[in-house]
Amino acid sequence: MDTRFSRTDTIAAVATGAQLSAVGILRLSGPEAIALADRLFEPMAGAPLAAREDRKLVYGRLKTRAGDVLDLCLCTVSRGPHSYTGEDTAEFQCHGSPVVLRAALEELFALGARQAGPGEFTKRAFLNGRMDLSAAEAVADLIEAETVEAARNAAGQLSGAIAVRVEGIYAALADISAHYHAVLDYPDEDIEDFRLAAYRDTLTRALRDLRALRRSFEHGRLLRSGIPTVLIGRPNAGKSSLLNALLGYERAIVTAVPGTTRDTIEEKLRLGGVCLRLTDTAGIRPTEDAVERLGVERSRAALAEAELVLVVIDGSETFTDEDAALLREAERAPKALVLLSKSDRPPRTAAVETSLPVLPISALTGEGIDELERAVAALFPRPAVPAGEILTNARQAEAVERAIEALEAALQAMETGRTPDIVLTESEGAMAALGELSGRSVREDVTARIFSRFCVGK
Repeated sequence: MDTRFSRTDTIAAVATGAQLSAVGILRLSGPEAIALADRLFEPMAGAPLAAREDRKLVYGRLKTRAGDVLDLCLCTVSRGPHSYTGEDTAEFQCHGSPVVLRAALEELFALGARQAGPGEFTKRAFLNGRMDLSAAEAVADLIEAETVEAARNAAGQLSGAIAVRVEGIYAALADISAHYHAVLDYPDEDIEDFRLAAYRDTLTRALRDLRALRRSFEHGRLLRSGIPTVLIGRPNAGKSSLLNALLGYERAIVTAVPGTTRDTIEEKLRLGGVCLRLTDTAGIRPTEDAVERLGVERSRAALAEAELVLVVIDGSETFTDEDAALLREAERAPKALVLLSKSDRPPRTAAVETSLPVLPISALTGEGIDELERAVAALFPRPAVPAGEILTNARQAEAVERAIEALEAALQAMETGRTPDIVLTESEGAMAALGELSGRSVREDVTARIFSRFCVGK
């Protein structure tokens, strides 16, 4: 797609939300951004913004069109194409009063600016060729990152790590296609004959690299959204107490009465450096209580979708058939740990017969929490992939998958002695898929969906 992009309108938005804060940011981008900023901003000293250097903070008064002072603030301008959006931009750094920011925004609208849509600043950066689509998606991932690892990966993508890796593959395939078409279109020129077998290693390396990239998606998916995790156990086994202990505050009601938790409770937390989407479930047991029965059904649904199951067994009580049934459920999960709760009390549960790791733990004293963190970290080790080269969303993974399928077909065609044009058609199909990953050939409806997840002002 053509990444050159121009608009005649200027957009404006508050980039820091509607809440009270120490600093509030108001952004403009477009051909009139600097001129509009000059209409409302009076520097304390020196020339107007239009005569200032790029990316230099200027202190001054933010005024209404009538001349009333709204705030004393800082302003900076950047001229296209060397700005975030690739267009002329201006940014006010004000005191964080939502009233002041909204008043200034209304003044800009009256002067001809329009409200920016969700993600429109970053979308303009993409359309103006300031970043590729994988980097643009990384902006949202960086904002939403809930662990240091997720932030590092998003920052790496924003710096172009995936783009560099994919561009190398794309360029190698483009060389094959260019050589083939040059020989075909210019038979009288002194061009080296096209020998398909000479490119076998190129296609094989490209396929290997794309498969490695695809393998990173499973980790990236969990890195971005958190690992679906459930706490299961008999009523009053200590699940809710453990949830509260891990969170550091009382999220779930805890009483000595069995069955207090009637519904699933979901919270995100970091454990062992891993982001867990942890669900505390109602005790899974037969019940005549209609409300509790609904809770049990939801618990079973959460269990079916879990990547990690933490089965809680009350170590201060005798092991029961219900405990054994829950262990069997946990052993069928992708990953699971057995937690012998209430280790601060005299133990009554004998050694649990299971292939799963068993950890004594106490929500009251914190005993075993460190061991649990280490066990979770061991179950979900970080892949040996440089930061930024982990695929984190389904759109990227689907594009890589289609590129892999096309290259597999190309190599299969080569192995079976098909004509070069068949191999080239598949190779160019892989190029098209990789173009969608970077945004080189992506459709407008796809970009609209991508940027709709951004907040206004970014």
